[in-house]
Amino acid sequence: MKEYSTKDIRNVVLIGSSKSGKTTMSEAMLYEGKVIDRRGTVEGKNTVSDNTEFEQTNQKSVYATPLYAEFMNTKFNIIDAPGSDDFCGGAISAFKVCESAVLTVNAQQGVEVGTEIFARYADQYNEPMVVAVNQLDTEKANWEHTRDTLKEAFEKKIVLVQFPVNPGLGFDGFVDVLTMKYYHFKDENGNFEELDIPAEYADEAEELHMELVEKAAEGDDALMEKYFETMELSIDEVRAGLRAGLAKREVMPVFCMSARKDIGVRRLMEFLVNVAPAPSCNAADPVSLFIYKTSVEQHLGDVSFFKVMSGVLKEGADLVNPETGNGERLSALYAVNKKDRVASISAGDIGCAMKLKAGKTDVTLAAPGVDAIEHMVFPDARYRCAVKAVDKNDEAKVGEALNKIAAQDPTINVEYSKELRQTILSGQGEQAINLVKWRMNNEFKQNIEFLAPKVPYRETITKVATAQYRHKKQSGGAGQFGEVHLLVCPYVEGEPAGNKFMINGKETILNIKSQETYDLEWGGKLEFINCVVGGAIDLGFMPAILKGINDKMTEGPLTGSYARDIRVYVYDGKMHPVDSKEIAFIIAGRNAFKEAFRNAGPKILEPIYNVDILTPNEFVGPCMSDLNGRRGMIMNQDMDKGFTILHARVPLAELYRYSTTLSSLTGGAATFTMKFAEYQQVPADVQTKLLADYAAQEQDED
Repeated sequence: MKEYSTKDIRNVVLIGSSKSGKTTMSEAMLYEGKVIDRRGTVEGKNTVSDNTEFEQTNQKSVYATPLYAEFMNTKFNIIDAPGSDDFCGGAISAFKVCESAVLTVNAQQGVEVGTEIFARYADQYNEPMVVAVNQLDTEKANWEHTRDTLKEAFEKKIVLVQFPVNPGLGFDGFVDVLTMKYYHFKDENGNFEELDIPAEYADEAEELHMELVEKAAEGDDALMEKYFETMELSIDEVRAGLRAGLAKREVMPVFCMSARKDIGVRRLMEFLVNVAPAPSCNAADPVSLFIYKTSVEQHLGDVSFFKVMSGVLKEGADLVNPETGNGERLSALYAVNKKDRVASISAGDIGCAMKLKAGKTDVTLAAPGVDAIEHMVFPDARYRCAVKAVDKNDEAKVGEALNKIAAQDPTINVEYSKELRQTILSGQGEQAINLVKWRMNNEFKQNIEFLAPKVPYRETITKVATAQYRHKKQSGGAGQFGEVHLLVCPYVEGEPAGNKFMINGKETILNIKSQETYDLEWGGKLEFINCVVGGAIDLGFMPAILKGINDKMTEGPLTGSYARDIRVYVYDGKMHPVDSKEIAFIIAGRNAFKEAFRNAGPKILEPIYNVDILTPNEFVGPCMSDLNGRRGMIMNQDMDKGFTILHARVPLAELYRYSTTLSSLTGGAATFTMKFAEYQQVPADVQTKLLADYAAQEQDED
């Protein structure tokens, strides 16, 4: 394979909802690019992408597959992204290295929630989009409905480059209003004849041609000026205007096709060559590459897929990770098919390398002195579960395998929670988590089970309380002695510390000598105030008292959860000239705090999440009812082009498997995002249940 210059490269990601035909389209693109001489089918389980056992069994993409084709002296790097939002990481990774996206739309359904979801991701990552209306050869294909839903969803951005002739089972061509030709397809191998537009379509073609020219003129001031003068533009000028509009994401050209019959795929690729943006990379700069994907191949080991962001990468190059300084030699370079070895890869092109040590997903490798590329940003996880080995003896192997899977998919996170004493597995949805289990069973031969994750509750106090504790221990040698008197009250952000309290029935004014506020690693604050006068406790023992308090805050008395937002005054105590030691004041501080906490109206706090649900309007009622049953509070709602966005606040305890329930309620038509908002006090009935559950748990452990 020859080396392509940056201007002759097109990096394209195929996005869209499930069943819109992205994999079939990629197969046709490879066929047009002479990479394959026979197109496979999803049903036949013989496509170049969707080539894993899981994908073939379930007939759906779960991995973003990188492919390449050579067409019109242009190198196409094609990434076939999954259509399920549970596997959105593949598309988001592709946005990092692709300059344009082809948004596939199923002509039987029109714009679906999946279409909206991936179009929103493209908007978020500033990805220009071309629309491919696919499956126009099916019995239920509805061009008018699809066209109307596109205009409703994307409004003025939509511009038709083509319209179909005989959509449905007889679909065999389209009118192209850019070239003003009728393309009639003679077979299912992409062979067509270019004809004059039939008379019955001439008026519609002329009208759409004028709309296309006007849209192109809007992309460039000089073209707009010429259009006003002559009321026409040449094909090359229309392409130039669309190129400018596409780059600014102000236009979404629409194409018609049947990828299954290879109708329209070649014409789409021609358009991408002439109009889609080439990479904006400089081959003259020092070399750098960004690794956007890592996979584990059975016979190859770790495979790192990367885009050369600058310079020309040559075989045998020695590069470094700018963030760690770790070096890496790229002894062999390959095209993304992992078979064609190449001597060098130019800026803007995508390739891969095997068994890199310093090269993992979201990592930059570059010549010394070159800065790291900005990291990828993925959505917050929407599904959490606890995971453990069925056989305890396999825990180390299970942990190692889970970490390998997480390294390949940045939307999967594996973390051992010291607080919850569980390994927490999180991802974008239950499908993604089920894939992890399938891989563990089938690839890594490890049996695991999923459990409901514990909730990271917090404990705090609601009123003032005092306590004192004396630690005294006498043995044969030196003894231990420390006595601490302290007062606790709630810490409220922005509220100054008071100094007047009722202590032992008397109004007491405390003399604040020092005051420190600490941000707790689990959230919230601890304010530690020294009010000891007269040398009752030596200043050198204050860190020990603070340590004892900190130790106890990691295990609240109600449910054993972390404590937060507490103000502690140490106002008196005693020490012994010989027996007082640091350990004595750690113990005294810990126990005094424990007693005061119990008497200060302790309450349980629970994590609350902001949840945004995107749903078709007809499912708003069921979604709202379900949220109410989850102790959710609906804050407001927005309308967005045929969809409703519900904004709610829901306790994390009520969100386990919510993605599965939402899919069931809406037939898979709705999706959601969730993000931590704050901690709030649990209702009294919930606290009562939590206390009973914790007491029963402690009894079982005893």
